[in-house]
Parts: sequence; C-alpha cells; structure tokens
Amino acid sequence: IRFTLDSKFFQIRKIHIWMGKTLGALKNVRKTEKEHSISQFQSFCTALAATLGTGNITGVATALIFGGPGAVFWMWVSAGIGMTTIWGEAVLAVKYRVKSQDGRFTGGPMYYLERGVGKKGLALLFAAACVLASFGMGNMAQSNAIAGALKEGFDLPPLLTGSIIAVLLFLISAGGLKGTAKVAEKLVPVMALGYIGVCLAILFFFSGEILPAFQLIFRDAFSLEAAAGGVGGTVMLRAMECGISRGIFTNEAGLGCSVMAYGGSEGTEPGKQACWGILQVFIDTILMCTLTALCFLTTGVLSTGKDGAALSTACFSLLFGPWGEAFVCGAITLFAFATMIAWSAYGQTAMEYLFGGRFRKAYRLAFAGAAVLGCQLSLTAVWDLCDSFNGLMAIPNIVALFLLSGEIVKEKQRCLGPPKKKLRKSRGYDKIATGAEGPSAPGL
Repeated sequence: IRFTLDSKFFQIRKIHIWMGKTLGALKNVRKTEKEHSISQFQSFCTALAATLGTGNITGVATALIFGGPGAVFWMWVSAGIGMTTIWGEAVLAVKYRVKSQDGRFTGGPMYYLERGVGKKGLALLFAAACVLASFGMGNMAQSNAIAGALKEGFDLPPLLTGSIIAVLLFLISAGGLKGTAKVAEKLVPVMALGYIGVCLAILFFFSGEILPAFQLIFRDAFSLEAAAGGVGGTVMLRAMECGISRGIFTNEAGLGCSVMAYGGSEGTEPGKQACWGILQVFIDTILMCTLTALCFLTTGVLSTGKDGAALSTACFSLLFGPWGEAFVCGAITLFAFATMIAWSAYGQTAMEYLFGGRFRKAYRLAFAGAAVLGCQLSLTAVWDLCDSFNGLMAIPNIVALFLLSGEIVKEKQRCLGPPKKKLRKSRGYDKIATGAEGPSAPGL
C-alpha cells in the first residue's frame, strides 16, 4: 500500500510505460549474446512459470467456494498492490546482484539484505527458507497435484508419474537458471496462450452471463450480509480473506523468490527490468485468474457443490465434453511442472548463496527425489509447512523493502523521467516577448 501511494498508483496511471518497456520492446529482448546470461524475456518466462501453477485453476475454484464471488474483486486488489511490491523487489534484485567469475549474474533478496540493508543474518534466514520452500510449495505440492490429475484422467500410477517427473527435473536443473530459462521460454507462452484461448471460447458461448457475473463479483465484495449464524459483514470479510490470500499465493508478490529470475537477467537498468515483474503479476492474477473465475461464474458450475479440479473439470466439460477432463488434466500437469522447474532454479540460487558451488548435485538429486515422495504423500502437513516457509521468506524481504524504499523511489523517478513542472495559469501576458533582462514592456 505504501509503495502504491508513494508512486501515485504508478501501476495504473503509467500502464503505457511499463507495457511499452515489456511487450512493446519484445522483439529486442528475446535473445542474449552473452554466454552465461539470460535475456529479459527468458527471465520473465521463468518468473511467470513459477507463478502460473495450480493456484490459477484449482486455487481460484477454492477461493470462489469458500469466499464467494466477491473474492475475485479482492484478488484484483491484492494483485494491484502486488504490482508495486514486485517492482520494488525486482529493482533491488538487479541493483544489488553479484557477478561471478564466468560472467553470470545472481541476484535476489539475500543479496540486497546483505549488501543493501547490511543484515547477513536475515539474508541467511531468507536463503534457508527459500531452499525449504522449494521442496514444499515448489515441488511436493506440485508433484502431488500432477499425480492426482494423471491418476484421475489417465489412471497412471503415482509412482510412475513421480519417477518421470524426477528424471525430467534432474536433467533440466543441471543447466541452472540458464537451462531453466531456455525451457520456460518455450513452455510458458504456449501453455498460457492455450489456456487463455480455451477460457475465451467458453466465455464466447456464455457471453450473455458475463455482465451479471461482474455485477455479482462487485455486489458480493462489499456485501454486509451475515453468513449463516454470523454477524453482518461476514460475507465481505470472508471474501476479502480468501481473495487477498489467494492473490498473494498465485503471484508471490512480497515473497521475494520471483525476482531471483530478474536478478540473473542481462538487463542493466533496474527500473526497466522491474517492469517485467509488473507484467508478471498482471498476467498471472488480473488476466488468468479472472478468466478462470468468469468461466466458473458464467457456466453456473458453482451450484454443483464440487471443488478444486472436479469443479474445473465440470466447467470445461460443458463445452468440450470428455475432452474437458483431458484439458484440465493437461493444464494442471503443465502449470505445475513449470512451477517445479522454476523453483529448482530458485532453490539452487539460494543454495549457492549458502554454500557456494558445493552440494549443487546433491540438491538436484534431493529435489528430484522430493517429486517422487510428493506423489505418494498426503500433503496436509506439507501445506502447513509451505505457509511457514513463505512467512520466513516474506518477513525479511518486506523489512528490506521498507528500509530500502528510498532507493526504490529514486529508481522509479529515473525510470519515468523527471516530473513535468506545472505552468502557472496565464493572466493574458503569456504572449509578451521576454529578453534576457525580463519583460520588454516597461512598467508591466
């Protein structure tokens, strides 16, 4: 909220600027000539891969079931605020990153905590929490979702699913951030555009329900009605809680992990590179989560009493029949796997900060093994641990954002250029010629 107010709603007023520096400059940022760096577009695809997970499908379904349609509005609010948060994170990640002897850039909250704030202990805490979170939220939770989807859709044994995932992860993670970026660059645009296209097809056939769906979202977001047995305003508070928490979960703004991808980019200007972070949150939450929610609301599947993947399957099956279940299964698999490969890069970056180049292969083996384990376990306890690890990352990261907020504001001014001076209202003398010594009309 502070960054949003300090920037005078930069993410809304200056949408033409950050769009111009990202999608508007796409043809110039797709490739890199540096051997050990990744391009700006590759860093964006890697960060987006981590956030486009099962939360965009099953997570939205859960938010609507427990928070009501109003949760979508508060998801928008959390995303709007999160755009400035992740912009500040990305600015610091690029500004305080380090360069290895082989020319590879490495950045993230641990570096600006140590080099910017001067708190090595908080940097170590963040890095340790990031490694642990990579095994939980970034791995076992995702592999379990994949195993469940493939078991339901194609009757594949979870052990077989986990083994295939483990082999792919081990091979891809060998390339570190650069190897992950190459895969993400090809995978993310295809799966994102494909999902958006299918959602738009559903909304085309149910176009008459789109306006009522938006009306329901806004009415429910500010409803002062009481839930069953509750006090007035319970519906609105529940919508706020589910929407804001789900928004943060999907776009990861404030956690600090996504900006590790931007810290490894070849981009040299922190403000321009950080604009990709704004676009990341916009696509993840404002665009894709909204499309998912509208599909659920316009088709009326919320009345079926189903939740999660079952609700998604019921929705897409209305238009595509048996292919709807296959689509949901494939989407969950691709989204979750993209999250896993991105988090493998984040975990390796944090491990490198903690131990240097040691234990790199051991981490890759452990990360691959965790995927097999995640397919077998009930993840109730794992999700609880994920929340704890997220908190351990968020707290030191937000401390750094507040302490370094002055530098973030300066970078915003440098990115946008100097503010335009307001001219005083003319009183009819604006056409009088002026010379070096003032007005030419004496006595004026």
